[in-house]
Amino acid sequence: MHSHDHSHAHGQEVSAEERLALLKYMVQHNAHHAEELHDLAHGCEGEAADLLHQAVTDIEESNKKIEAALKLLEG
Repeated sequence: MHSHDHSHAHGQEVSAEERLALLKYMVQHNAHHAEELHDLAHGCEGEAADLLHQAVTDIEESNKKIEAALKLLEG
């Protein structure tokens, strides 16, 4: 596992460049978490393992949506 800072500039304007950079970072960050969950799921059994695998799928689906938004924002 790892630790990380989740500080954000809520309520403050960010430039388009900063927004794109943050979204790209989030895709990678989420993918890393999905890998961690996948590994953790293999140490579980039954419904818990199933739910963790579903969570991985949910993260992957979320990343697809973020990537689609990125494409729109990048033009």
